Amino acid sequence: MHDDRSLVEARLKRVLDERIRPAVHPESVPLSVTIWTAPGEPVPVAEGLAAPRSPIAVGDAWGAPWGTSWITVTGTVPEAWAGRTVEALIDLGFDANMPGFQCEGLVYRPDGTPVKGLNPQNQWVRIASPAAGGEPVLLHVEAASNPVILDYHPFLPTELGDKETAGSTPQYRLERMDLAVFDETVWQLVMDLEVLGELMAELPADGARRWELLRAVERALDAIDLQDVNGTAAGARSHLTEVLAAPAVPSAHRISAIGHAHIDSAWLWPLRETVRKVARTTANMTALLEDEPDFLYTMSQAQQFAWIKEHRPEVYARVKKAVADGRFVPAGGMWVESDTNMPSSEAMARQFVHGKRFFLEEFGVENREAWLPDTFGFTGGLPQIIRNAGSKWLLTQKISWSQVNKFPHHTFLWEGIDGTRIFTHFPPVDTYNCSMKGSEIAHAARNFKDKGVARRSLAPTGWGDGGGGTTREMIAKAARLRDLEGSATVRWERPAEFFEKAEAEYPKPPVWVGELYLELHRATLTSQARTKQGNRRSENLLREAELWCATAALRTGHPYPYEQLDRIWKTVLLHQFHDILPGSSIAWVHREAEATYARLAAELEELIGAAQQALAGDAAGGRELVFNGAPHVRSAVPAGGACPVPATGAGGGCTVTARDGGGFVLDNGLLSVAVDGDGLVVSAVDAASGRETVAPGARANLLQLHPDFPNMWDAWDVDQFYRNTVTDLTAADEVAVSVSSPDEAAVRVARSFGSSTVVQTLSLRAGSRRLDIDTEVDWHETEKFLKASFPLDVHTERYAAETQFGHQFRPTHTNTSWEAAKFEACNHRFVHLEEPGWGVALVTPSTYGHDVTRAVRATDGGTTTTVRFSLLRAPRFPDPQTDQGVHRFRHALVPGAAIGDAVREGYAVGLPERRVTGSAEAVRPLVELDEAALVVSAVKLADDGSGDLVVRVYEAGGGRARGRLRTSFRPASAVPCDLLERPWDGTRGEVAVDGDGVTLSLRPFELVTLRLTPSA
Repeated sequence: MHDDRSLVEARLKRVLDERIRPAVHPESVPLSVTIWTAPGEPVPVAEGLAAPRSPIAVGDAWGAPWGTSWITVTGTVPEAWAGRTVEALIDLGFDANMPGFQCEGLVYRPDGTPVKGLNPQNQWVRIASPAAGGEPVLLHVEAASNPVILDYHPFLPTELGDKETAGSTPQYRLERMDLAVFDETVWQLVMDLEVLGELMAELPADGARRWELLRAVERALDAIDLQDVNGTAAGARSHLTEVLAAPAVPSAHRISAIGHAHIDSAWLWPLRETVRKVARTTANMTALLEDEPDFLYTMSQAQQFAWIKEHRPEVYARVKKAVADGRFVPAGGMWVESDTNMPSSEAMARQFVHGKRFFLEEFGVENREAWLPDTFGFTGGLPQIIRNAGSKWLLTQKISWSQVNKFPHHTFLWEGIDGTRIFTHFPPVDTYNCSMKGSEIAHAARNFKDKGVARRSLAPTGWGDGGGGTTREMIAKAARLRDLEGSATVRWERPAEFFEKAEAEYPKPPVWVGELYLELHRATLTSQARTKQGNRRSENLLREAELWCATAALRTGHPYPYEQLDRIWKTVLLHQFHDILPGSSIAWVHREAEATYARLAAELEELIGAAQQALAGDAAGGRELVFNGAPHVRSAVPAGGACPVPATGAGGGCTVTARDGGGFVLDNGLLSVAVDGDGLVVSAVDAASGRETVAPGARANLLQLHPDFPNMWDAWDVDQFYRNTVTDLTAADEVAVSVSSPDEAAVRVARSFGSSTVVQTLSLRAGSRRLDIDTEVDWHETEKFLKASFPLDVHTERYAAETQFGHQFRPTHTNTSWEAAKFEACNHRFVHLEEPGWGVALVTPSTYGHDVTRAVRATDGGTTTTVRFSLLRAPRFPDPQTDQGVHRFRHALVPGAAIGDAVREGYAVGLPERRVTGSAEAVRPLVELDEAALVVSAVKLADDGSGDLVVRVYEAGGGRARGRLRTSFRPASAVPCDLLERPWDGTRGEVAVDGDGVTLSLRPFELVTLRLTPSA
């Protein structure tokens, strides 16, 4: 037989495009259209419905950037259409090739009841089936004219990302406003032909099944009268019945489909617009659930449920009913789909606390899965947090984006830094916006890396980010793919059902140990420095607020601000969303974030101040107390306590002297630091060991400037070629002593480069083994990357970077492509390098991105290991003014530091001591630990208002540790709990109380949450 595949396939495409699809709506009449545009921000529904309208016609422009227009369509069902299915077709000017990321609408009935969303791939509104002739039609559309930020030529700088700069030029034109007949038979024929045509293209040309499909499609096309598609569609379908009924082979890959609309809680739109995107999508999906009995839909992010509860209660009522019916599935158990690299230990834990608690209280749903399809890599501390939240599974997809190395598994056990293992799945369909195309389904089956031992995968199905979710077309395709020869099988299943079956069929999956590093989007650790600093400051202030408010409540009866702390935590957690904290959102988002963080800081400072004053007593008492919110004793002040101002620490006073050849030497008896005439650190000698920290011939605290123009994803990416060109900023405008006293010695260094200036203060304090470096940059560069370099005389093949509840090791070498790809990585408060017996820590309260490289010196054969902190970038998309202006950073160099010193100094640098005047002799800590490796990460009152004290402790050194947790009250009981403060699941028994405390024995990096009930 001659090979005529291309001829039939081309025929199928043209007939579908030009004849069959247009016949789905064979008859139409225009609707009358009027419009009212809100003058500012979106208005309440009642106001929008009641506002006066003006005429507008198809082809007319509408919608300034970020505007809201209320569009009313009216008409009458023709008498001739009686008994037929009638739909309104409303095209606001959609680009059908871009599902989401543009204008959208929410349709209302005259009484204000929401009907469904309007989106590029979802432009229909069912009027009646069957319709009555003469039936009036009246619908209102709340239309959002969100501008297209990420266009066909992506990553071009645009001022459209903020309403303050976006202008008022209309963005769209009305395209179609019709009332139309819907022909169900023709629509079903379209679905038949699309499924078979797409499947056919994926089958081998030498296989019989492909030719069976080809001939069946050809017969169906022959049966269609192109001048009477509607009259011949049923006959054409009959030629496809047999091939559609052929069952899949027993070994076919099994796909669990779940309706889904990945909605970024902010990204190329502000938070307020996400509220409306969620309302449109959930209105769409609850309507579709009513029409499609087999369909199931899932939505993550408790924050998004909370938004519709607050702003669209009528939609939320439909959601609650669908959840109760088991059709609408809350997933993930997190407040938002957060970044997982940068949030602190407690913040990551609270993502699950607040998310899971919301789903439990609102729906009675206990999530067992973490749902993070789009997060930019996963820290090694996460498995333990997931397990401690009462969950056991993880789904993500993003690792498939890695540039260099293909991840070797799709279903596996992920082992975290403490040894906790989580059953994890990466959907091999490689998208969280599956549309049920044959190419996607075939790719999932071919791509699945665990063939032979497993054969299940999950496919999140639907358009996200304003695309409206799952469509009726996707559901129709899934029905045909349920059991179809040549294809993987498709079933609608809840995430928990998938995980239960996948876990059962794969009892011994492979194990991946350590972080799941994304080889992409590395620059998100640096972009939008103000957002990142606001997050870190908020986390620190929340720690202090909970600590001091709990202490004041138990000691003095000071009211504990349960509701206020709950609200603040949720706001901070929201801003850890994976396009806000990473700095990859539009200018509007980050402008609002900066203001929000400032407001939260003022609120938390007030809470801290009031609690500390309650503890210090009458301010007229005149005694100055030092409060230490860090988890370690410092300057003789106990962790979590306060005492009178201590004397200067041991080690002698500070001196600053001129250095031969220019510059100065700072010395406090513990550390001697030489700063040359260019203001760079050329020596840092640890007095205890006599060891030099700075590599021979090198200079530390060297600011370096790189060009920064990645191939794509400007705010997200830094490509490795940026290192090919570097400018060392060595020229100094000023190097001068700024402080010289027995308590402190400091040198001030000023530089200028390009259009920017930088002022640094290098200071050494009495009793401290830490060189503090405070940096102020007035940054006005474009597409540049600023780093601070510290070349260290340390030979090591790995280094430690703090992460949640511990630290993770990364190589300093590039032996393989896996190591080479980690050229930019995340730290929390410290990076630590060590040779046996001696180490160096670099600590920071404010930056996350860094790189570590090593080189062997030709002069002496020694190894220079260079740590560089990433300070600032200047991408122009999606915010063309990213990071412009003044920034302040602090870093510190700690020579002679063991890992415990790195932990201690990391906390100390971000939690400054506070001084309060009062009448109290001292404030004893609520809890104290006698083992330095055990660190308290939270002290708070239990969320249920019982008055119990909750203490979270973790092992920070990476070894086993045993210590006594002593309380300042006699506890009646001490119960190990999960993160939600519920008794642990049985693997930990009650901890025995011995007098005023308990003894704890923890594995490396293990965390434990204790609930302590005070004795009556």
